[in-house]
Amino acid sequence: MKGGRPMALKSPDEWERFIGEQIKTARIRKNLRQEELAARAGVSKSAVFCLENGKGSSVRTFAAVLNALGETAWLENLAPEVTVSPIEQMKLGKQRMRVRRKTGGRIDGIPAG
Repeated sequence: MKGGRPMALKSPDEWERFIGEQIKTARIRKNLRQEELAARAGVSKSAVFCLENGKGSSVRTFAAVLNALGETAWLENLAPEVTVSPIEQMKLGKQRMRVRRKTGGRIDGIPAG
């Protein structure tokens, strides 16, 4: 817990500010100005500013900035590759590609509609 609140319970605004602070720290650690990072990432200086200050950003800008900082491990940690062991695959048989809708017009115990 940081600040008395578990990290998983942060609001989207809090996550935006937290991620922005981490990116700003990484940029400063690498002795880069916002303009330099923007040029390396192929984004505008204002896009870097917004990202660092939790003012909204696209996933594309986020990924481009992390690439430019050499911090792609951050992205890999956000979405680790999901793997299924060969034994589990055999048990599953044909791999399902979709989630099936529950019968009876209900999804997860909630009436449809």
